Amino acid sequence: MSDYKIKSRIWIEEGDNVLVGEGRVELLKAIEAKGSLSKAAKSIGMSYKKAWTLVDAVNKSAKEAVVTKTVGGTNGGGTIITPYGKRLIAAFETINKNCWAFLDQQLKVLDSI
Repeated sequence: MSDYKIKSRIWIEEGDNVLVGEGRVELLKAIEAKGSLSKAAKSIGMSYKKAWTLVDAVNKSAKEAVVTKTVGGTNGGGTIITPYGKRLIAAFETINKNCWAFLDQQLKVLDSI
């Protein structure tokens, strides 16, 4: 096998808007882990404003809410990933994994030339 690599990034669009891609999924997974948009953004080195803009764009492009906010209470509010959001993350990860498997398979074409 050669040292060749295929580089690729995928994302899913709804109309002209990006629904999800690797960066947005990373943010969504961080929200799920941290329970807060601000903590999630900080954990991946992203500004709160950018994170909020991305989450808002995902929610607007999706057919159902992906992220919802919880308000107040003893421990303050937070942000949660909805069941639909969890399915969307899983679907994207499956598509991405299958894409990489396909691209790895395609590299074998170079071995025959």
